[in-house]
Amino acid sequence: MLLGIGLLMVLSASITSRPSASDQIYLSRHLVFLALAVAGGVTAAAMPPTFWKRIAPLAFLVTFGLLAIVLIPGVGTEVNGARRWLRYGPASLQPSELAKVTLPLFLCWVIDRRRNKFGQIVVAAPPLIPIALTVFLVLQEPDLGTSVFLCLISMICLFIAEWPLWQFVLAGGFAVPFAAGMVALKPYQLERINGFLASWSAFDQAPYQIQQSLTTLGVGGGSGVGLGRGVQKLSFLPEANTDFVFAVIGEELGIIGTLGLIALWTAFFLLGLKLLTRVQRRTFASAAAITLLTQLVLQAAINACVVTALLPPKGIPHPLVSYGGSSLVMSVLAIGIIVSLSRDDSTFALPSVEEVDDTLNRQ
Repeated sequence: MLLGIGLLMVLSASITSRPSASDQIYLSRHLVFLALAVAGGVTAAAMPPTFWKRIAPLAFLVTFGLLAIVLIPGVGTEVNGARRWLRYGPASLQPSELAKVTLPLFLCWVIDRRRNKFGQIVVAAPPLIPIALTVFLVLQEPDLGTSVFLCLISMICLFIAEWPLWQFVLAGGFAVPFAAGMVALKPYQLERINGFLASWSAFDQAPYQIQQSLTTLGVGGGSGVGLGRGVQKLSFLPEANTDFVFAVIGEELGIIGTLGLIALWTAFFLLGLKLLTRVQRRTFASAAAITLLTQLVLQAAINACVVTALLPPKGIPHPLVSYGGSSLVMSVLAIGIIVSLSRDDSTFALPSVEEVDDTLNRQ
């Protein structure tokens, strides 16, 4: 249902103020992306659960290499001052979207290798290294929003994997001053934050995207103006078919449409958790699947919060709904991985009474 809504809204949100044959290009490309995404998701779901554990290190290394390559002038494609895409003819790839899947898988692989036979983590520092390296490369693009999202989902992954809590405090002590320094060094980022803070006190000083987004939602009211009849997307609302497609849904389908979309995501999350109840805790499969499930729902929530001015404006697409090949393919691939990992039946071998007594005596 989410994919169907995405297909419908990409078609509607791609209409311009002067409709022409070029408007159909977005639909045609989205259909191609959707076909690739479904094929990738079905293939991923058919894989045995152990496949993702074996491939996690290689997938992360490939992603890390692509993140480095995209920064090379002449190789990565620069758009609006940011170099985030690798393009070859009509095909394009955004490596940071790959990182949203491969980084959590790699973190779960690292932690799984450091569990003892009781399932407890004995060495916990190494996971910080891949997180820091990945975020550093994404910051160079620059892409602060994706960098923050990768940090957030990494911390959620470590929490689900039962990483020692005291190391969260230690990591936060280093991360918070670093993040504050990065924002302070970028005047345009400070300007965005100041504009966001002004959204609820002085609307005329709010960023243009927020002004148009809230206006678009307000026009829709309770039941909307009708599917395809929205006017804000006609050169007023920026990124109408990508980052702000949630606002287009609010205008054309009203609060009924937006709350309906939120209800679908809630059902998606609850059914995903129900699917994973059969997976043994403290395993690679459990940590990776729950992290990927949380990541998809969290990204949708962040996008909705940006559109409704609850968070500063950043380029975070709405998974499964926004136009964009890399995001759509990786989102459906993540669902396929979740389905695959839900069949995992690995369990920890319970130690004997003698082994427990021996361990307690040594402690």
